[in-house]
Amino acid sequence: MTASPLHSLDIRLLRYFVVVAQENNMSRAAQRLFMSQPPLSRHIRQLEDRLGVTLFIRHTKGLTLTDEGVRVLEIVRPLLAQQDETYAQLSKLGQTSTQSLRFGLTTAFEQGIFASLESQLATRVAALNIVRHGSPELVRQVRRGKLDAALVALPLQSAGLTVIPLAWQEPLIAALPAHWPEADADSLALRALNSRPLFWFKRERNPAFFDYTRAIFRHAGYSPVCIEEPLEHDVLLARIARGEGVSLFPASFAAIQRQGVVFRPLCDTELCITVGLILPPEQESRLQWLPSLLSASFLSAR
Repeated sequence: MTASPLHSLDIRLLRYFVVVAQENNMSRAAQRLFMSQPPLSRHIRQLEDRLGVTLFIRHTKGLTLTDEGVRVLEIVRPLLAQQDETYAQLSKLGQTSTQSLRFGLTTAFEQGIFASLESQLATRVAALNIVRHGSPELVRQVRRGKLDAALVALPLQSAGLTVIPLAWQEPLIAALPAHWPEADADSLALRALNSRPLFWFKRERNPAFFDYTRAIFRHAGYSPVCIEEPLEHDVLLARIARGEGVSLFPASFAAIQRQGVVFRPLCDTELCITVGLILPPEQESRLQWLPSLLSASFLSAR
């Protein structure tokens, strides 16, 4: 049987489509998906091109499903439900084979996104030890054998380790003092912050992510004057509230309510970070169930 061209369709496009259909608004859908609006719009156009139909009517108040869009929604919902069930079943395989797990969680993301995952791991593993550090430190601990695996923020230098990107990506947003004039805008262009100090990290802390962000800064016409950021998020937010500078956080940090600090999306960049699983190659066989459990957890969190 000849394979349909749709056999190579990324199922994430279907999940993005369902969220957009639920919201009838590209901006709100992008916020739910923790991504910026331009790539989401491109994903939807890509899906329309692959299917050969128009899924939405675009108008000033948002989006409306076309008749074809309604039909596609009816078709894909059972498929996505079946995928979720498949992930859940796969995550149950080999439950008796993992008695202990030393697992790292990156502090690059607001920790609430890991709450469901931690609960699932606790029911799956008899002896679970979770530690929280920045992503580069987690890489070091995995390499030294102090951790069996870890969730980190990508991009990241991780030579010698197995790296599996997961279905959770967040755009970076600006955290700035509430009394700055820029705080009144609904969204910000990076270049509008050129005159403001940026709390940022030194390149040696995370060369891969530093180079990734600097390339996007240059493309956006952003040349910040950087001041070294504190390692603790609460100290950083306190200094932002005092008006010492601005910083960039993953979108999940917007859930934090800090007096004197406001979070604003960036309108001219695709700066984002992705959750990735890292583990030594020798742990892959013992922890073969882990990627499916993680993927199911993040997909359900969407």
